[in-house]
Amino acid sequence: MADDCFGHPRLAAIYDPLDPDRSDLDAYLRMAEGFGARQVLDIGCGTGVFALLLADRGIDVVGIDPAQASVDVARAKPGSERVHWICGDATALPSLQVDLATMTANVTQAIADPDTWQKTLRGAYEALRPGGHLVLETRDPARRAWEEWTRENSYRVTEIPGVGSVESWVQLIDVSWPLVTFRWTYAFAADGQALTSDSTLRFREREEIETDLVTHGHVVQDIRDAPDRPGKEFVFLARRP
Repeated sequence: MADDCFGHPRLAAIYDPLDPDRSDLDAYLRMAEGFGARQVLDIGCGTGVFALLLADRGIDVVGIDPAQASVDVARAKPGSERVHWICGDATALPSLQVDLATMTANVTQAIADPDTWQKTLRGAYEALRPGGHLVLETRDPARRAWEEWTRENSYRVTEIPGVGSVESWVQLIDVSWPLVTFRWTYAFAADGQALTSDSTLRFREREEIETDLVTHGHVVQDIRDAPDRPGKEFVFLARRP
């Protein structure tokens, strides 16, 4: 089940305007180019920002996401016909042989259910050709990022063309380790509607993810900092032998 911020049509439509700076994807583009990837599987593609950046570089992309509203937004973007979009998850993929599979942003942590997480890693492995790579990121639990998820730190008003003024903020709801639940609120000035979206992320330790990757056949080649968030996140580079 996708969170409302991805699955509700009105919220999916404003997702990109509320988070326009996607410079976090630059490192993934460099890795795709460094690997010489010609086919990429973008797991948790959301509204398609990364998938379309890859397609702009002539790469064949499969973008998969469980939120139909987000996939609909992706399909409506210029150039979207160059990407094969799937509404679903990596636990039941079609037959693929890609050079690179990615899980950017919060995708890894949003797969909070342990069984689904294991099946996702297995699905990613099976989608890779021999020698293909899996790249994913996750927050370092030791940095306790959720302590900054407050209305005071996050409140903003965004003017969105065709939509109007939207207030948004996040509030921490619960910490039941290793699960952290928070709520985004979106208030639309145009008609006064306020929508909320609750999300739960699973914080996994570095050693846990490394073990899970190896269990499903991946060889962990490197664990890096996220270039745009040094010291806050782990970026795992794994390979299918």
